[in-house]
Amino acid sequence: MEKIKLEILGLSPSSSQTGSFALVLGEEYGPRRLPIIIGMFEAQAIAIEIEKIEPNRPMTHDLFKSFARTFHYSVSEITITDIKEGVFFAKIHCSDGIKDTFVDARPSDAIAIGLRFNVPIYTYENVLSEAGISINETGKDDLLEELEEEVKPQKTFAELLKENPVEVLNNMLKEALENEEYEKAAKIRDEIDRRN
Repeated sequence: MEKIKLEILGLSPSSSQTGSFALVLGEEYGPRRLPIIIGMFEAQAIAIEIEKIEPNRPMTHDLFKSFARTFHYSVSEITITDIKEGVFFAKIHCSDGIKDTFVDARPSDAIAIGLRFNVPIYTYENVLSEAGISINETGKDDLLEELEEEVKPQKTFAELLKENPVEVLNNMLKEALENEEYEKAAKIRDEIDRRN
């Protein structure tokens, strides 16, 4: 099956889901857009890499890159392989120079990792035909206009936290603790405490 190359066009807070972001991918040399709703942490990881911001400590995706390089693995491409019941699936194509391996991942994590390795992002026709949106005939991209701004990496994590209700922050705190992301958990806890 022929792959279709995608590029990142925009990243903005989702108007439909609080605490989520819309990542818009565009078909290279084509009119179709592929919007994917992703979480705040993944959006932050993507935005930080797009803007080449150096975090104080390595983020999870930076750790993946360091781990892969330590064991002489490289990433050659990211592919959004399927969509089932509204859920996207992706693969990270890795190689040690001898053996190729395909690692299953959420598209948001795969793209955050792919950006760190500076590799292309692909999908297949069936994914674009099911979930893609075409820009209108005038060439005006309604989907991108609906986003508040293209790529908004200038917001800090603390600023992003302020945009969410306490219930969302509590869920984020629980997730951060489960993932042993204690630095993030501390920032979320501080924002919750500030509101009490």
